[in-house]
Amino acid sequence: MNNNQMLTELLNEVDLLFEDFFTWLAGQHDVESGGFYYAKSSVSNERFKPDIESTAQALNILIRNDLLKEMPVQMQNKMIHFFQFKQNQQTGYFYDENEDMKKDEVMVHRAISYSVGALRKLGNNPLYPLLFRANAAPSYVKSPEAYVKKWDSIDMSNSWRGCDLLANTCFYMLDMPETDREPYITKAIQYLEQIQDPSTGLWGEGSLYVKISGTFKLHTFYNKLNIPMPRTDKIYESILHCLRSEDAVDMCYIRNPINLLSYMKLNIPNNELKEIIEISIKNIKRLKRKDGAFSRELEHSPSAPNVAQIKQGEYYPKMPPPVHLSQGLIEGDMNASTQATLIRLQLYQLCQLNAARLNQQLSFYSYIS
Repeated sequence: MNNNQMLTELLNEVDLLFEDFFTWLAGQHDVESGGFYYAKSSVSNERFKPDIESTAQALNILIRNDLLKEMPVQMQNKMIHFFQFKQNQQTGYFYDENEDMKKDEVMVHRAISYSVGALRKLGNNPLYPLLFRANAAPSYVKSPEAYVKKWDSIDMSNSWRGCDLLANTCFYMLDMPETDREPYITKAIQYLEQIQDPSTGLWGEGSLYVKISGTFKLHTFYNKLNIPMPRTDKIYESILHCLRSEDAVDMCYIRNPINLLSYMKLNIPNNELKEIIEISIKNIKRLKRKDGAFSRELEHSPSAPNVAQIKQGEYYPKMPPPVHLSQGLIEGDMNASTQATLIRLQLYQLCQLNAARLNQQLSFYSYIS
């Protein structure tokens, strides 16, 4: 068996994990609002509503499976209205009904990115001007030195959370005119290289998976500003060591290393690529649920995904209030499921092969009619 045949067989094994996935996805759709629920237990409980992240993640799944162009016009219009209705006219921010969402800086920034991005993909725009960054930009944006002082104040004891906060400050740099942005970018590059561990290529503290997840969060900073990530050879060594030695108890622990490998575009030896795929398949299978979808965590689907990254024995600085989206049962959830679909595509990409069409995807819209 040649190398391509071997890799194709492994990828076929990944595809089999999605046999009953699209019926689950269809069941998460709320026809009235146009949004999607986080999990099955969200649909059956009046406490929970379709939310911004789950709806944007469902849209991403449809796009990754080439289903957007087949979306019925009525469903598309409902989804556009769903995101537009979430926007605050005064600030331009997008909020779900849960008031605790506003207290988590990361969730607030994610809601902006998700909502604006989803509307763009649907061929539309926010209802109101996005004046929030110009009018409500924090004081640390006033100078590169203030920016660095802000970064110095971020607790990196948990790399995942710390790097997430670091990367989110990138929003304000992107809003600056290009000439004004340059000194900020220069300071940012210097700062990040200064705090990067030269032996591992990772940032911050925590378990290997936590540090790799933090590094994954920071790659968004480099990617958005088109800056090469430093020490990618060391990052690769850390990823390989982590996959071989650590227990992936969270779908993010499977997705984040694969996402980093895809971003770094390294020449991975065939034997190591095969090993990476085999480990990923083994880990994904543990998170596949009977309802057809995938769960964030081994024991159950976390009811509040904004604090799901806290693991037993790990320190989590300034924990935000939990934003509950489900009952937290042993079930699939949208957060993990959108990651699973991305992992599948990126495994194909690492193998330099085109992803095959999944059996059920062509019937998806018939499931929700």
